[in-house]
Amino acid sequence: MKPGIPKGTRDFTPTQVYRRQYILQIIQSIFEKYGYQPIETPAMEKLETLTGKYGDEGDQLIFKVLNNGDYLRKADPEALSEKDSQKLIPSIARRGLRYDLTVPFARFVTMHQHELQFPFKRYQMQPVWRADRPQKGRYQEFYQCDADAIGTDSLICEAEYIRIIDQVFDQLGIKVSIFLNNRKVLAGIAELLGAPDRLAELTVTIDKLDKIGREAVDIDLLNKGFDNDQISKLHDFLDLEELSELSRALATSIIGSTGVSELSEVLSYLEGMELNNHLRIKTSLARGLNYYTGCIFEVTAHAHEMGSLLGGGRYDDLTGVFGLKGVSGVGISFGVERIYDICEAANLFPDVLDKRIKALFLGLDKESHRAAFALAERCRIAGIACDVYPDPAKLRKQMKFANQIGVRYTIVLGSEELQSRRYTCKDMDSGDQELLDLDQLIQKLAR
Repeated sequence: MKPGIPKGTRDFTPTQVYRRQYILQIIQSIFEKYGYQPIETPAMEKLETLTGKYGDEGDQLIFKVLNNGDYLRKADPEALSEKDSQKLIPSIARRGLRYDLTVPFARFVTMHQHELQFPFKRYQMQPVWRADRPQKGRYQEFYQCDADAIGTDSLICEAEYIRIIDQVFDQLGIKVSIFLNNRKVLAGIAELLGAPDRLAELTVTIDKLDKIGREAVDIDLLNKGFDNDQISKLHDFLDLEELSELSRALATSIIGSTGVSELSEVLSYLEGMELNNHLRIKTSLARGLNYYTGCIFEVTAHAHEMGSLLGGGRYDDLTGVFGLKGVSGVGISFGVERIYDICEAANLFPDVLDKRIKALFLGLDKESHRAAFALAERCRIAGIACDVYPDPAKLRKQMKFANQIGVRYTIVLGSEELQSRRYTCKDMDSGDQELLDLDQLIQKLAR
């Protein structure tokens, strides 16, 4: 059998895992600095939990998990004979792999509401799955790093997320643009276009603007029944970036004016604070997911064509579908895979990440090999990551292995070292070597 993995998934080598952990640790440390606490949820959720939250296109991308055992015994015979997969799914699959972390979080909050103190601020760093077409920066299995604040309407949360986003990307060394909009602004635009009940259709199409271009968006809107006059007016609105211009354009729409006011309040919290990255209002930012109701976020890198590195926004009643009404929340989600690809392409990872094993002990004979094991244990007790070559092989072979794994120091033990209790420590980067006793060796490696 030829080994392989499913499309859209990847294996990770030790170096890649260390580098991914580096990204995750930066994000985690900043989340915790702002008072967010960790939770985890299952890889699988009930299909009824997931469906109807992401729009029709999103629902199509949910991985369904077949029922246990002989799932066809209870399959809908009519759907089976008609080969109608959508009609068949409810009878053969009751679970699905989570599509994102936000909907499972809403379910979590509803189930654990009596154990939580509101407002509740959580972060979650786990894989999600989407049956999307794999391409550069897009995978079918990938990590998300989410932070959400639920149980408060305060727009201080939105301002806080802008600060978090700015600090994360600054620490990673990636220059980005942080885009901000409000779904109420888009609702106001839909109202002034004479299509207040078609906001979902409109936002799903607008969300494709950066991917397929204006001409293709216009064709899509025409196919959905919007006329040329509406499309022309829409683009006039989407070209506005200054809040003062947007305020005047939406003055006759109550909901649109509310959206502008909320954007202004978010920016007021940031007055006098210097950002390391560019923040701007982007009226064409739509975020196609149906559950967003207020401010929405997106981040793109300056020097890399990788799509969005982060998305998020406010949702007024996502928990309502699970029975917990009137609880507002807001959150953001970092796309770790794309961030990793950028860091790798731009050589932004510290060199030290590839040298987690500080020292390798090399024994030249059986007796010194046993001594090497004991010395390594003394170093480990002192908190030093080290290893022992598994056999007392020829020195040349052991040194070659040390080079291959990128270890910083080698400690050679032979009969002379055992007798003198001073050990040859070689710096593999500089080539320098010195004789050290155990205390000196531990001090050196601990530095």
